[in-house]
Amino acid sequence: MEPSRCSPTPSRRRLLRGAVFAAVPYALLPDARAGAQTEAVDYRPAEWQPATASNYTPSDRPTAHSVDRVVIHVTQTGYAKTLSVFQNPKKRVSAHYVVRSADGHVAQCVRESDIAWHAGNWEYNARSVGIEHEGWVDRPAYFTDVLYEHSARLTAAVCETYGIPKDRAHIIGHYEVPGTDHTDPGRDWDWSRYMRLVNRT
Repeated sequence: MEPSRCSPTPSRRRLLRGAVFAAVPYALLPDARAGAQTEAVDYRPAEWQPATASNYTPSDRPTAHSVDRVVIHVTQTGYAKTLSVFQNPKKRVSAHYVVRSADGHVAQCVRESDIAWHAGNWEYNARSVGIEHEGWVDRPAYFTDVLYEHSARLTAAVCETYGIPKDRAHIIGHYEVPGTDHTDPGRDWDWSRYMRLVNRT
């Protein structure tokens, strides 16, 4: 295993946190669907926006590795920038899903059967589904109602697929991954609200 797959990845913080993304109205952004490939997704409402194969490990989960956790992230940059980072073979980072702030739109970037490089800990990568949320940990306005709702539906669906308990022992923040230096989703992420939504879905 290469170090980027089994140990915390300091470059992820530099790549996603602090990347400048201009405040442009969503109506002026290119339509994400324009560049998307048509491929079956694991979560039906998602759009396929694949990460480059250089940024994840092909696998056969849950046969090769059990899937028993969902890891919640915040991108520290914009939605479009996050997708471009995952599609850049030099970046060595990915997540299974990205949820957009403005409308809750979900992109799938890595198949759930494969291992995304999101947690900075090989064991957690191998056994989890990683969900990125557009925004910054210190800008709670990005944590919109629609983002919480669509993300909670996604998390509930993942839990149901793999028999993951819908509790905080199994739905965790990136900051709870052993060995991490990350703080996301941050103190403004409303865990009580999120878990109510997950369990209501």
